[in-house]
Amino acid sequence: MPDHLNLSATFPVLGQDAGPALARAEEFFFAHIENPNTRAAYQRAVKVFFLWIRKRGLEHFSQVTPVVVSQWVQEMKASDLETATIKQRLAAVKGFLDYLATGGVIPTNPAISVRGPKYSATRGKTPVLTGAQAAQLLNAIDVTTTAGLRDRALIALMTYTFARIGAVTHMTVGDLFHERNRLWVRLHEKGGKRHEMPCHHTLEEYLRDYLEKTGLDGQSARPLFPSLSRSRELTNRPLHRVEAWAMVRRRAQAAGLKTAVVNHTFRATGITSYLENGGVLERARAMANHSSTRTTQLYDRRNDRATLDDVELIRLG
Repeated sequence: MPDHLNLSATFPVLGQDAGPALARAEEFFFAHIENPNTRAAYQRAVKVFFLWIRKRGLEHFSQVTPVVVSQWVQEMKASDLETATIKQRLAAVKGFLDYLATGGVIPTNPAISVRGPKYSATRGKTPVLTGAQAAQLLNAIDVTTTAGLRDRALIALMTYTFARIGAVTHMTVGDLFHERNRLWVRLHEKGGKRHEMPCHHTLEEYLRDYLEKTGLDGQSARPLFPSLSRSRELTNRPLHRVEAWAMVRRRAQAAGLKTAVVNHTFRATGITSYLENGGVLERARAMANHSSTRTTQLYDRRNDRATLDDVELIRLG
């Protein structure tokens, strides 16, 4: 069992049941859950739950009842945790305990009947840039360096294709291909979905410049966006999403932007810009590879501008 999970230290004392439970837990996290981000989030949630159980002095799974799980949920509600976080934690624990139950480790899933808080969002919380701000950021990047060429191409790809950072950092050079006289990108999205998008002409220009000047052109097996060595040369290791997050924050600050950008900022910025300029919501859904337009609407910030205009109508004195 990997050290970062270490469920054996967070489970209640299970006696002879400990071995089967830990084996089933390892199978749940590393065979049942395919997406690494979901796996990490579920690991954290399950660990939080079992640490809470230990603090209550519970020593066996038979003591973990629906009432106990409900009390855990109520305590989270009384804290400063966001509703979405509580729902995700409960979903993780439900899924985990259900996997133990179906594997015969515990007789039933005590969390199955517990309901989480209601959650409804019509507007996402991701910080978004205006089109002008996004252009300001891209134009501020020094592309006389390898890092600058890479960072400009990466930010532009997220913006112009609405791609998630995980899909972008997992790309290889071979995921760029030509079709109908246009450069295309192949994205490997959540759930094993393969999503292909034609490049905006600006993105194509940035990618070509990046590949040619860094020598990546033609090296189909290399990561498209590698990390940098101490000598600021491209390595064979893909850039991690946390490294990308640190990079976009540095680039935004250097460009004089006050918005606290995150990786998802560029997905939301691209979608909003597309819709502001006459794009169709259903097409935006398909381009973003969302299963529903309701998800796409969380990234649509066109109403923010109307709200700001309304606020300026309040005149005192």
